[in-house]
Amino acid sequence: MVLSELYWDHHIPLPKLGPLQSRLVTAFVALVCFINSYDGDFVFDDSEAIINNKDLNPDTPLSNIWKNDFWGSNLSSNSSHKSYRPLTVLTFRINYLLAGGLHPIGFHMLNVALHCVISVLMIDVFAILIGGLVHDGRWAKLSLSPKASFLAALFFASHPVHTESVAGIVGRADLLCALFFQLSFLVYCKAFQGGDKKFSVLWIFGSILLCAVAMLCKEQGITVLGVNAAYDILMVCNLNIFELAHQLLSRRKSADIGGLVRSGLFMRLALLFLGGSFLLYARWRIMGTGPPSFTEVDNPASFAENVILRIVNYNYYYSLNAWLLLCPWWLCFDWSMGCVPLIKSATDWRIFWPLLLWCCLMGLVYQALCSQDSNKRRTLTFGLVLLVIPFLPASNLFFRVGFVIAERVLYLSSAGYCLILAYAVGFCSCHWKKHKVHYNVGKNLADRGNQSAAVKYYREAVRLHPKYVHAMNNLGNILKERNELKEAEVLLSAAVNIQPDFAAAWMNLGIVQNSLKKFDKAEQSYWNAIRFRKKYPDCYYNLGRLYADLNRSIDALNAWRNATMLKPDHSLAWNNMVILLDNTGNLAQAELIGKEALKILPKDHTIMFSLANVLGKQEKYKESEGFFLNALKINPNVASCHGNLAVLYHRWGKLDLAKRHYELSLRLDPSAPGTKENYNMLKRKLELRQRTVG
Repeated sequence: MVLSELYWDHHIPLPKLGPLQSRLVTAFVALVCFINSYDGDFVFDDSEAIINNKDLNPDTPLSNIWKNDFWGSNLSSNSSHKSYRPLTVLTFRINYLLAGGLHPIGFHMLNVALHCVISVLMIDVFAILIGGLVHDGRWAKLSLSPKASFLAALFFASHPVHTESVAGIVGRADLLCALFFQLSFLVYCKAFQGGDKKFSVLWIFGSILLCAVAMLCKEQGITVLGVNAAYDILMVCNLNIFELAHQLLSRRKSADIGGLVRSGLFMRLALLFLGGSFLLYARWRIMGTGPPSFTEVDNPASFAENVILRIVNYNYYYSLNAWLLLCPWWLCFDWSMGCVPLIKSATDWRIFWPLLLWCCLMGLVYQALCSQDSNKRRTLTFGLVLLVIPFLPASNLFFRVGFVIAERVLYLSSAGYCLILAYAVGFCSCHWKKHKVHYNVGKNLADRGNQSAAVKYYREAVRLHPKYVHAMNNLGNILKERNELKEAEVLLSAAVNIQPDFAAAWMNLGIVQNSLKKFDKAEQSYWNAIRFRKKYPDCYYNLGRLYADLNRSIDALNAWRNATMLKPDHSLAWNNMVILLDNTGNLAQAELIGKEALKILPKDHTIMFSLANVLGKQEKYKESEGFFLNALKINPNVASCHGNLAVLYHRWGKLDLAKRHYELSLRLDPSAPGTKENYNMLKRKLELRQRTVG
């Protein structure tokens, strides 16, 4: 299968930069936006957390930072806010030590540098959430959404709501927490680098450990476990929540749950749950098994006696936070002291804003769950996950917090907003022009197997936009499969003339030209594809097929070997090498290649079958029998495998077993070439033996 970028990614109005260039640009944007804070002074909460905090002084025992809260007060004190962030305090202490005192420039510069690093890492996070965790043949990570992830990272790098976290020195807690939050997520993704059906418990434990580190920077770090769980359910297991809920409610397809158990999902979720529970318990014990105490001035809504009033005001706070993400026109370092008057009456016009917020959220949730477009579902769902889950500790849902609104708590949640915003830009760019709509409909129809209808929409997309190379490539592919080769060649040739570096179109053109017996042109097309995409195992595989058709055996073997080097589990390339060496009489080399392939693909029955044939020709009957039987265990209904095993037994002199497998082969495929003749020969031999014995 040839990987392709998201259909809306290439419509984003940004240049397509390489991985290094996009990271440098993102870091530069983050630096330019916040470098003006480098010469700021210690302000507001900096006084308590830094200037008056004795834990920063090198003369104070280092062990104190593990006993005291973020402000230097003992955690057991009634006046402590229970903010346990020893790793953040440790970085303040290092700043103090390096600068030889309280000089704010070093503190500010480290904050800006952290924001640059976090913004760059956001490219990787967004690339995985939008396009999935995809690797090439050598397990180098690929990005299927280079423009979308880059745009979302640029939004994050430059968002004004980060001002408090970056420009305020105490905001370092949010920065460090975000950094280890990202690392925990990326390490969790590493657990699946061996493929979706395999996972590493070691990497999962590493992710939980990094979550603990994030919590030691700020309590919000625990929420990464929720994001990891959502990634596992939605991306790794590819669950459609809406369809699964419908199936469970209607009590249909209950066997799907068994598939989830076999995939290891419940085990991984259990590890995340147990790890999170342990971290929360440890945190509870550290803060003295009691919540911090706040005054009504800190959070007036939480002291309202009427539950309805509390709920209404909390939701109004949520809408104000949403507005800060949408339109950060007015920012404030402190929203307490009556800055946000309470809603106390149903006639207060401000009730409109929570209603509007929930209408928008419900609309997004509906699109995220019910859209027919899997790309849209995935992107919007992860946008909402990143928006909501990191915000939960500040929501007053689980415990009272010590503020009304705090822009710093939106540092991580803004990533979800930036992801949704990048999708909106890509979606609008894609749908502003009519031909894009036809392309998307055609792609969805083709994905569902309705090729005839897809052809109609692709043709219309090309008619409306004669240089739409992706529509030409997809239409050419369908025509190729329908054996309409002449038109497919015309379309694919036009696509590569318009965009000469379109590697997939070059490869597809080569396949069509090969089918039309235009071998020289096909070879040139394949090499053009490889020139524009250096690591292209599928193209090497097709090139090998061309050379095999031309009886250029050595060239074919070299091409297939390149395919397996780039993609070690390329079954077709391995199998073709074994078959070609078998057909050319190189049985010893065919045996070596077959056994090498089975070390990588131990359950590939097609390679077992080919290797068994090679061993049989070398009269290694016992070993050949073992591979035939293993292949039949994996796929017992392959007529040719039964037929060839019967031939092996026939030669070996095990005539009764040969008879049994000839009959099984003919039952599965009565028209199998040669099997009936061999079976008749065997029956005559058995009859002769019976007469001789009689």
